[in-house]
Amino acid sequence: MKTSVILGALFGAILPDLSLYVMAGVALFVLNISPHRVFNELYFSESWQTVFAIDNSFVVWFALLTLAIWTKRSWAVALCGAALLHLLFDLPLHHDDGRPHFWPFTDWVFESPFSYWDVRHGAHWIAPIEAGLATLACIALWIKRSPIWLGCACLVLLGMELWVVRQWLFFFTDST
Repeated sequence: MKTSVILGALFGAILPDLSLYVMAGVALFVLNISPHRVFNELYFSESWQTVFAIDNSFVVWFALLTLAIWTKRSWAVALCGAALLHLLFDLPLHHDDGRPHFWPFTDWVFESPFSYWDVRHGAHWIAPIEAGLATLACIALWIKRSPIWLGCACLVLLGMELWVVRQWLFFFTDST
């Protein structure tokens, strides 16, 4: 498989959440804003939600996928397809912190009974499953003898995933 397609898929899988990690990272580690304020106020602010609406929109990603197919850019098809797959898995795993996935047509947000991070809504079993699937995907890339750079990138991303799961389950959740 072409490197550009692999990179497209890798970046597409990350892009819908990249804004969250950048904005939260800057707020937490550069501006020294407390996690409570970042995740209880800023996360739900109009400005942050506007960014999330755009980068988590099925409408936007489907339009981009259509353009990628029309222009026959295989790397862009992989990028948009991976982003849409991310959104499909994301949609059922946000309880009260979901995104308006059908922006700009509507600001409606699906409130799932499940959460990938909140133990009050199943994260105690969802987060380990998610981490396990990420680990299996990383192992599959190694077994397939993917390029070393891809395996290393996968290991870095897996480490980040496991660190974030640890944060969700032990620091940002009220287990009562």
